[in-house]
Amino acid sequence: MYNREEEILEQYEVEIRSTAKGRGALNCDTDKGSMLLKEFHGSKERAVFLYDILEFLSGHGFAAETIVTSKEGEALVKDEVNDTCYMLKNGYPGRECDVRNREDILTAVRKLAEFHLLAKQYDKPAPDFLKADQNSLLKEYERHNRELNKVRNYIRNKNKKNEFEMLFMKVYDGYRQQASEVTEQLRLQAEYLDGTQAEQMRGFCHGDYNQHNVIFSQGEWALINFEQMTYDIMVRDLANFIRKILEKYNWNTGLGIEMITAYDTIRKLSPQESEQLYLRLAYPKKYWKIANHYCSSRKSWISGRDIEKLERVMEQETQRKQFLNMLFYFTSGAECGIMRVAELN
Repeated sequence: MYNREEEILEQYEVEIRSTAKGRGALNCDTDKGSMLLKEFHGSKERAVFLYDILEFLSGHGFAAETIVTSKEGEALVKDEVNDTCYMLKNGYPGRECDVRNREDILTAVRKLAEFHLLAKQYDKPAPDFLKADQNSLLKEYERHNRELNKVRNYIRNKNKKNEFEMLFMKVYDGYRQQASEVTEQLRLQAEYLDGTQAEQMRGFCHGDYNQHNVIFSQGEWALINFEQMTYDIMVRDLANFIRKILEKYNWNTGLGIEMITAYDTIRKLSPQESEQLYLRLAYPKKYWKIANHYCSSRKSWISGRDIEKLERVMEQETQRKQFLNMLFYFTSGAECGIMRVAELN
C-alpha cells in the first residue's frame, strides 16, 4: 500500500511528517496536528453530510472528530487504481474509555447525552438515506424470533444432540417467551404513539457507540468514528452501550441505574423513551446472537467458546432479571403503559 497512501495524502493541504499503521487507519503526524486516513465505504452523499454535521458539532464546542477536505474541497478522495475512497479526519490521540473505570463509563454516557441533545439543534433535515424505518426495531425483532424458531426446529429434529444443543434447548422456552412478549409490546407501542411523540424520540444516533469511540485526549473527552451515524430512536445508542457494559459487569443493577441517571441528568428521557429503553434491554439479544452464530456455523463441530458463551448467559440471567425489574420501576414503566416481561416476574 506504500505510495498509494502517500499519493492519496498529496491531495490534501497538509505536510506529512510521519505515518504509522493503526487500527483500520493510517495515523498521520502533520503540520496541522494528528490526523487519520481511513477507507470509507459509504456514499459521497453520506460523506458530505458527515462533514457538515461534524463541523456543526465542533462549531458549538462539542469535542468530536472532523473531516479534512482535499485541495479540491472534497470530503472524500478516490484512489482510481483500486477504486477505493478515503477520508482524512482530525485525530484525537489519547486513551479509550476504560470499561473497568466506573467514572469513565458514566462520562461516556454523559457525552452521549450531550451529543444527542446538541444534534437535535442541527437545523438541516436528515437526509433520506440516513433515516431508519419507523418500525425498524419491530421488524428486526420479528426476524430474530423467526431465526430462533428455525434453530429450535433444527435442533429438535436431531436424533443425537451435542452439549451446546442440549443447553440451548434447556432454556429456549423462557428466552423465546421473553422475545415474543417484547416484540408484542413494541407492536402495541407503535400503535398508540402519535406522530409527534414518535418524532420526538428520533434524532441523530452515533450508530456504533462503544468504549473504543470515546477518547480522552488533551484534557477532554471526544467522540470519534461517526461513519455508522443514522437517524433513529436515540435511546438505541444508550441501550446498546448499557447492554455491552452490563454484560461485562454481570448486569450490576447499581451501575445500570447510574448510567441511566447520568444520561437523564443531561437529556431528560420521555416516558416513551424509557419504555423503549426497557424493551430494548429486555429482549434476549445475547441469546439470539449465540443462536445466530450456531445457525451460520458448521454444525458438525461446535466450538467450546460457543458453549462458554451460552453458559455465561445462563449464569447471568438471575442478575439480568433483577436489573430489568428494577429498571421497570425506576423508569416508571407502569406509568408508561407497558407490562413487565412475564419471564422477569
